[in-house]
Amino acid sequence: MSYRYRIATVFGGSGFIGRHLIRRLAKAGYIVRIAARRPHQANFLKTAGAVGQIVPWAVDVRDDASVARAVKDADVVVNLIGALYEAAPWSFDTVHVDAPARIARLAKEAGAGRLVHVSALGAAANSESAYARTKAAGEKAVLAAFPGATILRPSIVFGPEDRFFNKFAAMAQLSPVLPLVGGGKTRFQPVGVNDLADAIVAAVERDDAKGRVFELGGPNTYTFKELMQLMLKVIERPGRFLLPIPWRLSETLGGILEKVPLVAPLLTRDQVELLKADNVCSGREPGFEQLGITPAAPEVILPTYLFRFIVGGRTHTLTRDVDAHEKYPG
Repeated sequence: MSYRYRIATVFGGSGFIGRHLIRRLAKAGYIVRIAARRPHQANFLKTAGAVGQIVPWAVDVRDDASVARAVKDADVVVNLIGALYEAAPWSFDTVHVDAPARIARLAKEAGAGRLVHVSALGAAANSESAYARTKAAGEKAVLAAFPGATILRPSIVFGPEDRFFNKFAAMAQLSPVLPLVGGGKTRFQPVGVNDLADAIVAAVERDDAKGRVFELGGPNTYTFKELMQLMLKVIERPGRFLLPIPWRLSETLGGILEKVPLVAPLLTRDQVELLKADNVCSGREPGFEQLGITPAAPEVILPTYLFRFIVGGRTHTLTRDVDAHEKYPG
Protein backbone atom coordinates (compact mmCIF):
# COMPACT_ATOMS: atom_id res chain seq x y z
CA MET A 1 0.00 0.00 0.00
CA SER A 2 1.36 3.44 -0.94
CA TYR A 3 0.86 6.66 0.99
CA ARG A 4 1.02 10.22 -0.33
CA TYR A 5 1.34 13.23 1.86
CA ARG A 6 -1.37 15.83 1.49
CA ILE A 7 -0.18 19.00 -0.22
CA ALA A 8 -1.45 22.50 0.59
CA THR A 9 -0.60 25.52 -1.54
CA VAL A 10 -1.02 28.86 0.23
CA PHE A 11 -0.98 32.00 -1.91
CA GLY A 12 0.28 34.95 0.12
CA GLY A 13 1.52 32.58 2.79
CA SER A 14 4.49 34.73 3.81
CA GLY A 15 2.23 37.55 5.05
CA PHE A 16 0.65 38.38 8.38
CA ILE A 17 -2.13 35.78 8.29
CA GLY A 18 -0.10 33.23 6.34
CA ARG A 19 2.67 32.79 8.89
CA HIS A 20 0.12 31.71 11.50
CA LEU A 21 -1.73 29.45 9.08
CA ILE A 22 1.45 27.75 7.80
CA ARG A 23 2.33 26.51 11.28
CA ARG A 24 -1.10 24.95 11.70
CA LEU A 25 -1.05 23.24 8.32
CA ALA A 26 2.42 21.85 9.01
CA LYS A 27 1.27 20.55 12.40
CA ALA A 28 -1.69 18.89 10.65
CA GLY A 29 0.78 16.98 8.45
CA TYR A 30 0.55 18.85 5.17
CA ILE A 31 3.42 19.48 2.79
CA VAL A 32 3.04 23.24 2.45
CA ARG A 33 3.92 25.32 -0.59
CA ILE A 34 4.15 29.01 0.26
CA ALA A 35 3.33 30.68 -3.05
CA ALA A 36 4.71 34.23 -3.03
CA ARG A 37 6.24 36.86 -5.29
CA ARG A 38 9.35 36.95 -3.12
CA PRO A 39 9.78 33.40 -1.80
CA HIS A 40 12.97 34.26 0.08
CA GLN A 41 10.83 36.29 2.47
CA ALA A 42 9.17 33.03 3.56
CA ASN A 43 12.41 31.21 4.40
CA PHE A 44 11.94 31.90 8.12
CA LEU A 45 8.83 29.69 8.06
CA LYS A 46 10.80 26.56 7.08
CA THR A 47 11.50 25.89 10.74
CA ALA A 48 7.75 25.64 11.45
CA GLY A 49 7.78 22.07 10.12
CA ALA A 50 10.02 19.09 9.48
CA VAL A 51 12.91 19.29 7.03
CA GLY A 52 11.49 19.77 3.55
CA GLN A 53 7.89 20.05 4.75
CA ILE A 54 7.52 23.77 4.08
CA VAL A 55 8.62 24.97 0.65
CA PRO A 56 8.70 28.65 -0.44
CA TRP A 57 7.52 28.77 -4.07
CA ALA A 58 8.00 31.63 -6.53
CA VAL A 59 4.70 32.53 -8.21
CA ASP A 60 3.42 35.31 -10.44
CA VAL A 61 -0.35 35.30 -9.92
CA ARG A 62 -0.78 37.17 -13.22
CA ASP A 63 0.53 34.19 -15.17
CA ASP A 64 -1.45 30.98 -15.80
CA ALA A 65 1.59 28.74 -16.14
CA SER A 66 3.13 30.02 -12.90
CA VAL A 67 -0.07 29.48 -10.92
CA ALA A 68 -0.64 26.06 -12.52
CA ARG A 69 2.79 24.89 -11.31
CA ALA A 70 1.98 26.01 -7.78
CA VAL A 71 -1.35 24.14 -7.58
CA LYS A 72 -0.25 20.97 -9.40
CA ASP A 73 -1.09 17.89 -7.27
CA ALA A 74 -2.32 20.12 -4.42
CA ASP A 75 -5.09 18.70 -2.25
CA VAL A 76 -5.82 22.07 -0.67
CA VAL A 77 -5.44 25.60 -2.01
CA VAL A 78 -5.77 28.70 0.18
CA ASN A 79 -5.77 32.25 -1.17
CA LEU A 80 -4.75 34.99 1.28
CA ILE A 81 -3.70 37.61 -1.28
CA GLY A 82 -5.07 41.09 -0.72
CA ALA A 83 -4.11 44.75 -0.90
CA LEU A 84 -5.19 47.72 1.20
CA TYR A 85 -4.13 50.24 -1.45
CA GLU A 86 -3.25 50.23 -5.13
CA ALA A 87 0.36 50.43 -6.30
CA ALA A 88 1.26 49.77 -9.95
CA PRO A 89 1.07 47.17 -11.36
CA TRP A 90 -1.07 45.82 -8.51
CA SER A 91 -4.51 47.35 -8.92
CA PHE A 92 -7.45 46.17 -6.82
CA ASP A 93 -8.83 44.41 -9.89
CA THR A 94 -5.55 42.54 -10.42
CA VAL A 95 -5.21 41.45 -6.78
CA HIS A 96 -8.82 40.94 -5.71
CA VAL A 97 -10.50 39.75 -8.91
CA ASP A 98 -8.12 38.49 -11.59
CA ALA A 99 -5.74 36.60 -9.28
CA PRO A 100 -8.45 34.79 -7.24
CA ALA A 101 -10.30 33.87 -10.45
CA ARG A 102 -7.11 32.43 -11.96
CA ILE A 103 -6.22 30.53 -8.78
CA ALA A 104 -9.73 29.06 -8.51
CA ARG A 105 -9.89 28.05 -12.18
CA LEU A 106 -6.48 26.39 -12.21
CA ALA A 107 -7.00 24.74 -8.81
CA LYS A 108 -10.19 23.17 -10.15
CA GLU A 109 -8.42 22.02 -13.32
CA ALA A 110 -5.60 20.54 -11.20
CA GLY A 111 -8.09 18.48 -9.20
CA ALA A 112 -7.69 20.22 -5.83
CA GLY A 113 -10.26 18.94 -3.36
CA ARG A 114 -10.62 22.11 -1.32
CA LEU A 115 -10.24 25.84 -1.94
CA VAL A 116 -10.49 28.47 0.80
CA HIS A 117 -10.62 32.10 -0.29
CA VAL A 118 -10.13 34.77 2.38
CA SER A 119 -12.11 37.87 1.45
CA ALA A 120 -13.21 40.66 3.80
CA LEU A 121 -16.23 41.64 5.84
CA GLY A 122 -17.97 44.48 4.04
CA ALA A 123 -17.37 43.11 0.54
CA ALA A 124 -20.25 44.49 -1.52
CA ALA A 125 -20.86 44.98 -5.23
CA ASN A 126 -22.59 48.34 -4.60
CA SER A 127 -19.98 49.80 -2.24
CA GLU A 128 -18.49 53.23 -2.89
CA SER A 129 -15.11 51.71 -1.98
CA ALA A 130 -13.17 50.07 -4.82
CA TYR A 131 -11.60 47.74 -2.23
CA ALA A 132 -14.99 46.42 -1.12
CA ARG A 133 -16.37 46.22 -4.69
CA THR A 134 -13.42 44.21 -5.99
CA LYS A 135 -13.49 41.92 -2.95
CA ALA A 136 -17.13 41.11 -3.82
CA ALA A 137 -16.25 40.59 -7.49
CA GLY A 138 -13.42 38.27 -6.46
CA GLU A 139 -15.77 36.13 -4.38
CA LYS A 140 -18.15 35.82 -7.33
CA ALA A 141 -15.33 34.84 -9.68
CA VAL A 142 -14.00 32.22 -7.25
CA LEU A 143 -17.38 30.54 -6.78
CA ALA A 144 -18.03 30.59 -10.54
CA ALA A 145 -14.77 28.73 -11.20
CA PHE A 146 -14.80 26.52 -8.08
CA PRO A 147 -18.39 26.12 -6.77
CA GLY A 148 -17.25 24.11 -3.74
CA ALA A 149 -14.91 26.85 -2.51
CA THR A 150 -15.27 28.25 1.00
CA ILE A 151 -15.33 32.04 1.36
CA LEU A 152 -14.22 33.58 4.67
CA ARG A 153 -15.00 37.23 5.40
CA PRO A 154 -13.12 38.40 8.51
CA SER A 155 -13.48 41.80 10.13
CA ILE A 156 -10.28 43.70 10.85
CA VAL A 157 -7.59 41.19 11.86
CA PHE A 158 -5.28 41.85 14.81
CA GLY A 159 -2.21 40.08 16.11
CA PRO A 160 1.54 40.48 16.69
CA GLU A 161 2.31 41.65 13.14
CA ASP A 162 -0.91 43.57 12.40
CA ARG A 163 -0.97 46.88 10.57
CA PHE A 164 -3.71 48.35 12.73
CA PHE A 165 -2.97 48.39 16.44
CA ASN A 166 0.79 48.34 15.86
CA LYS A 167 0.56 51.33 13.52
CA PHE A 168 -1.49 53.46 15.88
CA ALA A 169 0.56 52.41 18.91
CA ALA A 170 3.72 53.54 17.08
CA MET A 171 2.03 56.84 16.25
CA ALA A 172 1.08 57.27 19.91
CA GLN A 173 4.75 56.99 20.88
CA LEU A 174 5.57 60.07 18.82
CA SER A 175 2.41 62.14 18.62
CA PRO A 176 0.22 63.57 21.40
CA VAL A 177 -2.73 63.47 18.99
CA LEU A 178 -4.34 60.54 17.13
CA PRO A 179 -6.85 61.22 14.33
CA LEU A 180 -10.33 59.69 14.32
CA VAL A 181 -11.44 59.44 10.70
CA GLY A 182 -15.10 60.43 10.41
CA GLY A 183 -15.25 61.08 14.13
CA GLY A 184 -14.33 57.51 15.09
CA LYS A 185 -17.90 56.17 14.97
CA THR A 186 -17.32 53.29 12.52
CA ARG A 187 -17.96 49.94 14.22
CA PHE A 188 -15.72 46.86 14.02
CA GLN A 189 -15.66 43.26 15.29
CA PRO A 190 -11.88 42.64 15.48
CA VAL A 191 -10.73 39.08 14.76
CA GLY A 192 -7.59 37.57 16.30
CA VAL A 193 -5.19 36.21 13.69
CA ASN A 194 -4.91 32.88 15.51
CA ASP A 195 -8.69 32.48 15.47
CA LEU A 196 -8.75 33.27 11.75
CA ALA A 197 -5.99 30.72 11.08
CA ASP A 198 -7.99 28.13 13.03
CA ALA A 199 -11.06 29.01 10.96
CA ILE A 200 -9.15 28.45 7.71
CA VAL A 201 -7.99 25.02 8.87
CA ALA A 202 -11.55 24.17 9.95
CA ALA A 203 -12.85 25.28 6.54
CA VAL A 204 -10.30 22.99 4.90
CA GLU A 205 -11.19 19.96 6.98
CA ARG A 206 -14.96 20.24 7.46
CA ASP A 207 -17.16 18.87 4.68
CA ASP A 208 -20.04 21.12 5.76
CA ALA A 209 -17.94 24.20 4.89
CA LYS A 210 -17.86 23.45 1.16
CA GLY A 211 -19.49 26.08 -1.02
CA ARG A 212 -20.40 28.32 1.92
CA VAL A 213 -19.67 31.90 2.95
CA PHE A 214 -18.69 32.62 6.56
CA GLU A 215 -18.69 36.04 8.22
CA LEU A 216 -16.05 36.10 10.93
CA GLY A 217 -16.36 38.71 13.65
CA GLY A 218 -14.90 38.75 17.13
CA PRO A 219 -17.01 38.37 20.28
CA ASN A 220 -17.42 42.13 20.82
CA THR A 221 -18.25 45.20 18.74
CA TYR A 222 -16.33 48.47 19.16
CA THR A 223 -16.30 51.88 17.56
CA PHE A 224 -13.03 53.05 16.07
CA LYS A 225 -12.73 55.50 18.98
CA GLU A 226 -13.22 52.69 21.52
CA LEU A 227 -10.48 50.63 19.84
CA MET A 228 -8.08 53.58 20.09
CA GLN A 229 -8.97 54.05 23.75
CA LEU A 230 -8.38 50.35 24.40
CA MET A 231 -5.01 50.46 22.62
CA LEU A 232 -3.92 53.55 24.58
CA LYS A 233 -4.92 51.88 27.83
CA VAL A 234 -2.85 48.79 26.99
CA ILE A 235 0.27 50.81 26.13
CA GLU A 236 -0.30 53.07 29.15
CA ARG A 237 -0.64 56.33 27.25
CA PRO A 238 -4.16 57.45 28.19
CA GLY A 239 -3.22 61.11 27.89
CA ARG A 240 -3.14 61.10 24.10
CA PHE A 241 -5.83 63.30 22.53
CA LEU A 242 -8.22 61.65 20.07
CA LEU A 243 -9.05 64.23 17.41
CA PRO A 244 -12.26 63.70 15.38
CA ILE A 245 -11.68 64.41 11.68
CA PRO A 246 -14.86 65.12 9.62
CA TRP A 247 -15.44 62.98 6.52
CA ARG A 248 -14.78 65.82 4.07
CA LEU A 249 -11.46 66.67 5.68
CA SER A 250 -10.60 62.96 5.92
CA GLU A 251 -11.13 62.61 2.17
CA THR A 252 -8.83 65.56 1.50
CA LEU A 253 -6.20 64.16 3.85
CA GLY A 254 -6.44 60.74 2.18
CA GLY A 255 -5.98 62.33 -1.24
CA ILE A 256 -2.77 63.97 -0.05
CA LEU A 257 -1.30 61.00 1.81
CA GLU A 258 -1.94 58.51 -1.00
CA LYS A 259 0.34 60.55 -3.25
CA VAL A 260 3.37 60.43 -0.94
CA PRO A 261 5.98 58.46 -2.94
CA LEU A 262 8.01 55.41 -1.84
CA VAL A 263 6.05 54.66 1.35
CA ALA A 264 2.85 52.82 2.14
CA PRO A 265 0.17 55.50 2.54
CA LEU A 266 -1.16 56.08 6.06
CA LEU A 267 -4.58 56.80 4.54
CA THR A 268 -6.19 56.84 1.09
CA ARG A 269 -9.48 58.22 -0.21
CA ASP A 270 -10.70 54.69 -0.82
CA GLN A 271 -9.97 53.73 2.78
CA VAL A 272 -12.02 56.72 3.91
CA GLU A 273 -14.93 55.44 1.81
CA LEU A 274 -14.47 52.01 3.34
CA LEU A 275 -14.61 53.47 6.85
CA LYS A 276 -17.99 55.07 6.17
CA ALA A 277 -19.62 51.62 6.52
CA ASP A 278 -19.60 49.54 9.71
CA ASN A 279 -17.38 46.44 9.55
CA VAL A 280 -19.59 44.04 11.50
CA CYS A 281 -21.32 40.73 10.79
CA SER A 282 -24.73 40.92 9.15
CA GLY A 283 -26.03 37.81 10.89
CA ARG A 284 -27.18 36.39 7.57
CA GLU A 285 -24.21 34.05 7.19
CA PRO A 286 -22.65 31.43 9.52
CA GLY A 287 -19.62 32.43 11.57
CA PHE A 288 -17.03 31.15 14.03
CA GLU A 289 -19.57 29.13 15.99
CA GLN A 290 -20.46 27.01 12.96
CA LEU A 291 -16.75 26.26 12.50
CA GLY A 292 -16.43 25.14 16.12
CA ILE A 293 -14.31 28.11 17.22
CA THR A 294 -14.74 30.52 20.15
CA PRO A 295 -12.85 33.72 19.23
CA ALA A 296 -10.83 35.71 21.75
CA ALA A 297 -11.44 39.38 22.56
CA PRO A 298 -8.81 42.08 21.93
CA GLU A 299 -8.62 42.80 25.67
CA VAL A 300 -7.09 39.35 26.12
CA ILE A 301 -4.66 39.40 23.19
CA LEU A 302 -3.43 43.00 22.87
CA PRO A 303 -1.30 42.99 26.06
CA THR A 304 0.62 39.96 24.74
CA TYR A 305 2.23 41.99 21.95
CA LEU A 306 1.63 45.72 22.47
CA PHE A 307 3.74 45.72 25.66
CA ARG A 308 6.71 46.77 23.51
CA PHE A 309 5.13 50.21 23.12
CA ILE A 310 5.03 50.73 26.90
CA VAL A 311 7.86 52.81 28.31
CA GLY A 312 10.12 50.17 29.84
CA GLY A 313 8.31 47.38 27.97
CA ARG A 314 7.69 44.01 29.62
CA THR A 315 10.30 44.71 32.30
CA HIS A 316 8.31 47.73 33.38
CA THR A 317 5.02 45.83 33.64
CA LEU A 318 6.71 42.94 35.46
CA THR A 319 8.16 45.32 38.06
CA ARG A 320 4.76 46.97 38.47
CA ASP A 321 3.07 43.58 39.04
CA VAL A 322 5.71 42.54 41.58
CA ASP A 323 5.16 45.77 43.51
CA ALA A 324 1.41 45.24 43.46
CA HIS A 325 1.35 41.60 44.48
CA GLU A 326 4.68 41.28 46.35
CA LYS A 327 5.51 38.26 44.19
CA TYR A 328 6.24 37.42 40.60
CA PRO A 329 3.02 36.83 38.66
CA GLY A 330 2.47 33.29 37.56
